[in-house]
Amino acid sequence: MREGMTVLKLDKYEIGLIINALNDLRNELIQKNDYTDAIDELLIKISNAPSKKKCLVRSL
Repeated sequence: MREGMTVLKLDKYEIGLIINALNDLRNELIQKNDYTDAIDELLIKISNAPSKKKCLVRSL
């Protein structure tokens, strides 16, 4: 069972930094012939994470 979830509010720049860092780690693991399954799953989760768009509501 999943314990808890943490929601992070990140902008496009921060998401890009995380993806680049994970990709660098993945490349290092590939060079060492280690498993990359956990990193692969994390990259997919981050790539597919929904973005919440701000809505402006006007009252009449």
